[in-house]
Amino acid sequence: MIPKATTIAVLINSNYSGAEGQLHDVQEAAPRLGVQLLVVRANAESEFNTAFSTLVQQGVGALLVCASPFFNSRRQQLVVLAARHSVPAIYEWRDFAEAGGLMSYGTSLADAYRRAGVYLGRILKGAKPADLPVVQVIRFEFAINLNTAKALGLPVPPDAAMETIGLPSAASRHRGCSR
Repeated sequence: MIPKATTIAVLINSNYSGAEGQLHDVQEAAPRLGVQLLVVRANAESEFNTAFSTLVQQGVGALLVCASPFFNSRRQQLVVLAARHSVPAIYEWRDFAEAGGLMSYGTSLADAYRRAGVYLGRILKGAKPADLPVVQVIRFEFAINLNTAKALGLPVPPDAAMETIGLPSAASRHRGCSR
C-alpha cells in the first residue's frame, strides 16, 4: 500500500518484556525488504509527542507500532497522533484499526481468549495443566480502515484479503489468515 516508503519508523516500548525480540525481528527483515529503519522509543505517555515529532522530522514513509500492553491501552492517542502527522501506521491488533488507525495485522485476540476458555474448562473438569498440549496461534487478522486510507490518499488493492473497516456490512469482507 505504501511502496515508496524507504524509511520506516518503529515505535517501541522498551519497558515491555517482548520489545527487544520484536525489534530484532524487524531489524532482521528490513534489509530483505530494502527499507531503512528509524527506531523511536516511547516508554511513557509523555514521550509520544516527542517520538512523533522525531519521525516526522526524519521524513519516514510509514510507522510500525510494536506490540505492547501499554501502547494498546493508549491506542486512541497513538492513532490520533498518526492521523495528525499524516503518518501511515500499522499496528498489531485490530482494535487500533477500529479506533481509526490505518491497518493492523496480528493475532486474533478473540480467538486467543476463546482458546484460554477451553483450557480453563479442561482444567476445571480435572485435567492437569502439565498434561495439556501447547497450542500456537493459528488465526491472524489483517484489517484496513478505509476511511483512514482515504484520508491519507492511499489506494486499497481491491483483491486484498482483509476485513475492511468503514464500509457498510454488505460491502465488507473478512478472511482470517492461517499460518
